[in-house]
Amino acid sequence: MSLESVKAHFAKWGRAEDVMEFNTSSATVEEAAETIGVIPAQIAKTLSFKGKEEKNLLVVAAGDAKVDNKKFRQTFGMKARMLKPDEVLDQTGHVVGGVCPFGLAKDMDVYLDISMKRFDYLYPACGSTNSAIKLTCEELDEYSSANDWIDVCKGWDKEEAEKETVSSVKSD
Repeated sequence: MSLESVKAHFAKWGRAEDVMEFNTSSATVEEAAETIGVIPAQIAKTLSFKGKEEKNLLVVAAGDAKVDNKKFRQTFGMKARMLKPDEVLDQTGHVVGGVCPFGLAKDMDVYLDISMKRFDYLYPACGSTNSAIKLTCEELDEYSSANDWIDVCKGWDKEEAEKETVSSVKSD
């Protein structure tokens, strides 16, 4: 059901047929990268967190990024507490390993981490443990109806990303 809700979501933009389905698992960053043939950092992983009151939130980040608890608290005014697998399924409609910001079961705030901006293309899951779609950052922003771009991760090279951004702007 989850994969179908994501395809229905992408059908609004004529992109349902762009959802890739694999014979192998893409449930982890490493499996997805191997299956698709890209580096793990290009996998756009979606993390589910408890929000304030009843509305939970999703943070989509590069596959090599880790949530920085201090930055998360500064950004959201609360401690980073991930949802349990049954809560993830209830809130998103997607199983862990297939969570994405598309075709959600319930209204959730979606935030995109700047760790992804260093790539021309990213590969988020599409609601199942063996699916993905190739998107630009701009497409990911549009299709996810993201609230904002944020900086809540660590473990990736921000300086290198800024250099890449500057060089790609100069070459355009």
